[in-house]
Amino acid sequence: MPKKLVTCASVTVALLLTTITLLHAGNTMPVPTAKDKCPVCGMFVKGYPNWLAAIRLKNGSAIYFDGPKDLFNYYLNPGKYAPATKQSEFSEILVKDYYAVKPIDARQAYFVAGSDVLGPMGKELIPLAKKEDAIEFRADHKGNKVYRFQEVTPAVLKTLE
Repeated sequence: MPKKLVTCASVTVALLLTTITLLHAGNTMPVPTAKDKCPVCGMFVKGYPNWLAAIRLKNGSAIYFDGPKDLFNYYLNPGKYAPATKQSEFSEILVKDYYAVKPIDARQAYFVAGSDVLGPMGKELIPLAKKEDAIEFRADHKGNKVYRFQEVTPAVLKTLE
């Protein structure tokens, strides 16, 4: 193969990979260290990669949680856990889709409450990217209800205690 053709093909592949990476950068879960703890329950989060949830702040730092339930506890009352932190500082809110185990925007997710699937802290909100998956999960795992992000309230979280 001529050298120019190989170079052109290499550049094309590199550009495609860069484009794909940039398109998906919005839902990239920050990676916790072994020292990162959930500010709600105090558990180290690195040991629970399938349940990891995070809030990315506008300054680029991240707050990690061992599951969506603790993320919501923090989100709904950040002053309780970090008095200087405000919701207006949050740039991204990420959870992992239960089936795909990939980060998704929590604000777009569906959450199943009351299922027979337990997270690291017991009863958990199960995040799913698609409504159909949430409905199916609810039926398969005896869930009580499917919620959208804005429907999760302190009263909903209380049912998971």
